[in-house]
Amino acid sequence: MRPSNRALDEMRSIEIETNVTRHAEGSCLIKVGDTHVLCTASVDERVPPFIKGSGLGWVTAEYGMLPRATHTRMRREAKNGQSGRTQEIQRLIGRSLRAGVDRVAMGERQITVDCDVIQADGGTRCASITGGWVALSLAVQKLMKAGDIKTNPLISPVSAVSCGIYAGQPVLDLDYPEDSEAGVDGNFVMTGDAGLIEIQMSAEGSIFSRTQMDQLLDLAIKGSAELTKAQLAAVGA
Repeated sequence: MRPSNRALDEMRSIEIETNVTRHAEGSCLIKVGDTHVLCTASVDERVPPFIKGSGLGWVTAEYGMLPRATHTRMRREAKNGQSGRTQEIQRLIGRSLRAGVDRVAMGERQITVDCDVIQADGGTRCASITGGWVALSLAVQKLMKAGDIKTNPLISPVSAVSCGIYAGQPVLDLDYPEDSEAGVDGNFVMTGDAGLIEIQMSAEGSIFSRTQMDQLLDLAIKGSAELTKAQLAAVGA
């Protein structure tokens, strides 16, 4: 029995509210159960120096947790004093979102996706990627409406979901009580047609078999399909 009483292959509730900030070109508040993340996408007509003049666009991301997103207050992280975890997560978000973008069609501009965790209950990086794509999509829609981009550069929705072995059973979409005690924990980043972008998996005290890994992948494909459906509904596609 899962602490939340969900079935083994049951996602938490998914809510995506769009256009939640006034100034960002794209924004959403994504709620996956009790994990809530504010995602904004900001357009800059400049690109980093290493791709300047290439004609290619760039998508990057920043991630952070508000001081009281968890049970106890954390200190704010200055940009130059970010933890290794924070840096790893924002790099993951950036490269995940870039995998779903035609950077030629995007043109030589940068879109920065900021993901700020308001409330954490497990799966914050997955919710950030999922909500980050929605914010990115809305920003692209605005660019296309203005005529700044002629062809939609978004190849596919990109979403992420966690799966793991909890109490000896493969489960979908771990919340914090499960994540903190899981024998195996994995994050699966996928495109809307179940293409794999990245898998992060590790054993936490017990090894896992090929069969179990396949079971977790099957769960991730199911969860990703539900997330993709919610994403497309949010952006009006």
